[in-house]
Amino acid sequence: MTDQKYRSFTITQGNERAPNRSMLRGIGYQDEDFKKPFIGLASGHSTLNPCNAGIAPLADAADKAIREAGGMPQLFGTITVTDGISMGTEGMKYSLVSREVIADSIETACQSQFMDGVVAIGACDKNLPGAMIGVLRMNIPAIMVYGGTIKPGHYKGKDLQVVSVFEAVGAFNAGKMSEEDFGCIERCAIPGVGACGGMYTANTMSSACEAIGMSLPYSSTMAAEDEEKKESAAESARVLLNAVKNNIRPRDIVTRKSLENAIAVIMAVGGSTNAVLHFLAIAHAADVEWTIDDFERMRKKVPVICDLKPSGKYVAVDLHKAGGIPQVMKILLNAGLLNGDCMTITGQTIAEALKDVPDTPRADQDVIMPIEKALYKQGHLAILKGNLATEGCVAKITGLKNPVITGPARVFDSEPQLMEAIMADKINHGDVIVLRYEGPKGGPGMREMLAPTSALIGKGFGETVGLITDGRFSGGTWGMVVGHVAPEAFVGGTIALVNEGDSITIDAKQLLLQLNVSDEELAKRREKWKAPAPRYTRGVLGKYFRLVGTASKGAVTD
Repeated sequence: MTDQKYRSFTITQGNERAPNRSMLRGIGYQDEDFKKPFIGLASGHSTLNPCNAGIAPLADAADKAIREAGGMPQLFGTITVTDGISMGTEGMKYSLVSREVIADSIETACQSQFMDGVVAIGACDKNLPGAMIGVLRMNIPAIMVYGGTIKPGHYKGKDLQVVSVFEAVGAFNAGKMSEEDFGCIERCAIPGVGACGGMYTANTMSSACEAIGMSLPYSSTMAAEDEEKKESAAESARVLLNAVKNNIRPRDIVTRKSLENAIAVIMAVGGSTNAVLHFLAIAHAADVEWTIDDFERMRKKVPVICDLKPSGKYVAVDLHKAGGIPQVMKILLNAGLLNGDCMTITGQTIAEALKDVPDTPRADQDVIMPIEKALYKQGHLAILKGNLATEGCVAKITGLKNPVITGPARVFDSEPQLMEAIMADKINHGDVIVLRYEGPKGGPGMREMLAPTSALIGKGFGETVGLITDGRFSGGTWGMVVGHVAPEAFVGGTIALVNEGDSITIDAKQLLLQLNVSDEELAKRREKWKAPAPRYTRGVLGKYFRLVGTASKGAVTD
């Protein structure tokens, strides 16, 4: 291998590139450094949230490892949006948008500086999917490093996490919880740094990045505060240097077969509905054929074998202690539900990486179950269709005794309207809530609805009230909820034509989302419907509104 293989070295050769060298000498580069690969360190460190507040030490560990392995690290920052803080507010409209901003920033920094590879370090929900989209666009060697999960809080012998606080709001308002207990839950739920602890979106995406081969084994479930997290970040940097030398690129790893592996693991661990949206976008960036119907294909053959929150008992640190994602993958591999020949960032295949993992989970734990004792025989993320969602929508059906409801529509055109009705006790058992104009264009930004869904749970409506929306749900949501309804209301989807009191059927058994109104009546309503004025026309949200596509294809902007 000659030095000329590196993009960074090639473009700095010759007198015409002397200014490039001169600029870097200003930050300490010596002659010999220009013969080394330039490695981007895309750090999502931020004190905006506990998810990302522990990333700086990981970036420092990776920086040191890159230098020791013969590379030149180039640190730059990426943004994050704090979903848990912006939830239920206008600020939440920027959350999904941040995925595109992160992808754009990584692409911009790496391409403008001619970096040879990139270590992407992120934690909060949109960090890793944004990074994946960015590196797949560029297709330069890259590795994902998860900032780590949070450890659970504790109160009265129960584990707490961020969703505990949202559910406590509903319980306190309904008179089911004392003010003292409410205050203690709020104070104890977030004990330190790390991303939300259940199998919510951040941990779902870290697990899927490990399953697809873009991060190291066991790295996706480590606690942010534990020393092994820093050690894993350093090892990730060393592995990335090797990938640069061997020209292992993201599109060598992210293929249709490896996407199947990622989705199989998401189904097995009971992951977030947001994974559907993100992996449609990741597949688009990788130029891999993948549609919303592929999720349903995978759901039908992959059981849920992990008992994890929000619908189960345990959190990510419990999964880590029980064997982590490698144990889950080994069980799936042995059952013929994983493609063992897929390449990983280490250069090993999946089968090679799992060779020494036990065939069966340990008997002294009940976080990971063997296939024959699966919690559910099929996956939990069901793709529903019908006249209310001709392009499809996503329902999370674990934890429900009966995922079927027919009831009168209660129609709301924004999340604040719905929250006001829930807190004023205007929702009844048997209702089907319709929350619309919260889609990619209509929001814009497709807000998550953790506040209303948690309030419904807290008030005891989890099994008896349905909710459909063209917006999204937090990975912490469970209940009779259906999101990503497409086409969305803003572009004239049928969800825009629902009237108060109309009969709606949600039937996850038949994969049906149906407005029980005749085609003739719907045609009359459609003639009268007019698109509302856009809520934003300038700035970030205005640009997003103009560019973003349908949720059924990942809500991508390119």
